[in-house]
Amino acid sequence: MVLSCSRINPFFSEWDTPYGLPPFDEIKETHYLKAVKFGIRQQSAEIDAIIANEHEPTFENTIAAYEHSGKILDRVTGVLFNVSESDATPSMQRIVEKAIPLLSAHSDNIFMNPYFFERVKTVYEGMDDAGLTMEQKMVVKKLYNSFLANGISLDEAGQARMREINGALASLEQTFGNNLLAQTNAFSLLVEDTSGIAGLPSGVVEAASSDAAAAGYDSSAETGPWLFTLHNPSYVPFMTYSACRDLREEMFKAYSSRGNNGGKNDNKDVVLQIMALRTEKARLLGYDTPADFILSDKMAGTPANVDAFLGQLFPAANAKAAEECAAMQEIMDEDIAAGLLPDSTVIEPWDWAYYAEKVRQRKYALDEAEIKPYFKMENVREGVFSLAHDMYGLNFEKLDSIQVYHPDVEGFKVTDSDGSLIGILLTDYYPRSTKRGGAWMNNFRSQEISEDGEDIRPVIVNVGNFTKPTADKPSLLTLDEAATMFHEFGHALHGLLSKCTYKDISGTSVARDFVELPSQFNENWALYPEVLKRYAVHYETGEVIPDSLVAKITAASNFNYGFMTTELVAASLLDMRWHELTSIYVPADCPFASSVAAPEGAEAAFLKTGGELRPTGTSSELRIIDPVAFEACMMSEIGLIDEIIPRYRTTYFNHVFGGGYSAGYYSYLWAEVLDKDAFELFKRKGLSNKTVANSFRHNILEKGGSDEPMTLYKRFRGAEPDPSALLRARGLL
Repeated sequence: MVLSCSRINPFFSEWDTPYGLPPFDEIKETHYLKAVKFGIRQQSAEIDAIIANEHEPTFENTIAAYEHSGKILDRVTGVLFNVSESDATPSMQRIVEKAIPLLSAHSDNIFMNPYFFERVKTVYEGMDDAGLTMEQKMVVKKLYNSFLANGISLDEAGQARMREINGALASLEQTFGNNLLAQTNAFSLLVEDTSGIAGLPSGVVEAASSDAAAAGYDSSAETGPWLFTLHNPSYVPFMTYSACRDLREEMFKAYSSRGNNGGKNDNKDVVLQIMALRTEKARLLGYDTPADFILSDKMAGTPANVDAFLGQLFPAANAKAAEECAAMQEIMDEDIAAGLLPDSTVIEPWDWAYYAEKVRQRKYALDEAEIKPYFKMENVREGVFSLAHDMYGLNFEKLDSIQVYHPDVEGFKVTDSDGSLIGILLTDYYPRSTKRGGAWMNNFRSQEISEDGEDIRPVIVNVGNFTKPTADKPSLLTLDEAATMFHEFGHALHGLLSKCTYKDISGTSVARDFVELPSQFNENWALYPEVLKRYAVHYETGEVIPDSLVAKITAASNFNYGFMTTELVAASLLDMRWHELTSIYVPADCPFASSVAAPEGAEAAFLKTGGELRPTGTSSELRIIDPVAFEACMMSEIGLIDEIIPRYRTTYFNHVFGGGYSAGYYSYLWAEVLDKDAFELFKRKGLSNKTVANSFRHNILEKGGSDEPMTLYKRFRGAEPDPSALLRARGLL
């Protein structure tokens, strides 16, 4: 009997499945590495064929040919990295750890190939006279810059070192994320006495009881025990409502020390190694710092521009946060007077969420427990879909018979107003121990036009870590979780509505400080009164959320924004300070360490940032930075108030050390200038204004990276954004 390639390995051929979805039921863990290796060989042969082409290099025979290469590799990596982030079992982690060096070496083989580069360079230098479209020029420019960023201009020794750096960074960044997941899962708080659940809403208690039962305890919501974890659906409500200050402190310290607890999952040395390699890579490429290198092709352009932008925001935000802290201290003083706390107790970081909620309830009479019944997950998702229908004419059909990678995953067919296929959306909203924290969007398949002219429609996934259903209640989301669902769906729209020809600039393949525009713009609608009234329906009675609650939500919309802006700016500045270092050195016996000696003045260059050095030997030997001391010194330098820590501390800053936001976390705020400016236009013109909605769809959501970001924005808006729109929206003016 002869087996087909797809029976041998489902990644080896196109999938004969509904809508081109991955055949998850057929995919086995043994398939991944074989497909990665086979896909690498296939794409390598395709690039060899491009190089061997005897005709003069053109866009079609060089750039487009590259764009259409690597189909097997696209299929396997699209599934591998999505599943490994959402269901990172130990065996999947081992597979990824083996795949990463192979993929890194393959990328280096492409972008350090001098013969391939010469063809790309020929097209790049002649593209202005070749009659190319702007989209084609953007593809050429992106590919050309990929060679430069990978050291094509370096000598043989430099390229060899660049290969070592790239491989080491890929492994270290994966290690950082694995360590964070392990440390997040390692801590749990088991409460066995009813006094330990004082102040917690019934839904939070029920969820903690369910978590305890899942962990093997004989638990009931009434008698316990109750289990609390560092995953947001457990951690956030505990910190917001728990009246037990000592337990809040315990939870906070466990959360804020992740990656900084010693042992095999400690991230301090991982951070140092990552930053040592990033600084060395930047220097090899002719840049002073990693930030200079990373920002060279972003909207912001330079570290100085980012620092100036953040510097304008921080003083107002920090001052506003200090005012918020004073209001909380007043309520804490009442608790002191009532004998609930010792004399002279002051607000600490583990008190912020608890007393902020008390201020909110007193000032706005807004109680999350009263609101949550109106935010059933399925209803919020329907609200997300309804908004997309009203604005862009999209329709959503539940797919019940498709294969998925986990039972929590649900699928939807997305069609346009004329019935044509837009794409497939998968949603995966609930936390599990094998899923990394946070929320995100990704592609299983990107949109592109195939070689024979077929419009390949995308398969998009939205992943979250929202409040889970319990035995007695459905998933009831917090206001923040509802906003997050709208946010991630904005990314999904960017991927789904893409109408580009080439995959490398389709969908969300745009500049990092532009990519958050569609998501943050969509998030604006989550709690907008007109939209709220459409989806916020009581899960038991079917009652639409009353006007009185909507008014409270609206009135409190800028509440605690001093805190939220301050922690976000502080994290953005922390990210920048790490990547603005001119040199970081680790001990010579550290894995991946460079043999290059510390240059003259390295210590002074570092001290100029306000950090501290811890010597490992004489002044002529290599030195190691204490990441915790560096962070503390940097926060002191900017004047962050003691009651707040950065949104992410160094050792669990996965966006920066495990993801793609290095020297880029500022982009959430940078893009917010754009999204708030855009939203102001919609508020003036109205949600039902099809002209404005169609302009946003056609000029932003469909265009991907087919033109310069500001050009796309000005086509939609008619002008550059008003920088003060962000300050107005956050109540900081």
